[in-house]
Amino acid sequence: MYADELTESMEKAISETNRRRKIQQEYNEKHGITPKTIKKSVRETIKATIVEDVSAKYDIGKDESIDDIINKLTDEMLKAAANMEFEKAAELRDKIKELDNMKEGG
Repeated sequence: MYADELTESMEKAISETNRRRKIQQEYNEKHGITPKTIKKSVRETIKATIVEDVSAKYDIGKDESIDDIINKLTDEMLKAAANMEFEKAAELRDKIKELDNMKEGG
């Protein structure tokens, strides 16, 4: 946190964070746990988040490939455009572009 002066709410937040950190450290020592950083590329995380978001919103199964998702979204986009739901169609177009870029970029 950055500020010119320490406010009461900042003090409370900092002390609560320290309290929780102490409890976690004691637990880790008691159980022989050494915390490790998760090593995952940012691209993988973004890709998983977008696919999960799109899958949930448009009822797409977990086992489907990005190509399957793109095909379903394209169908949805065309239906939306035919029904003059242009904002929805544009949103779907943007999601399709994101998925296409992920597919090409790795």
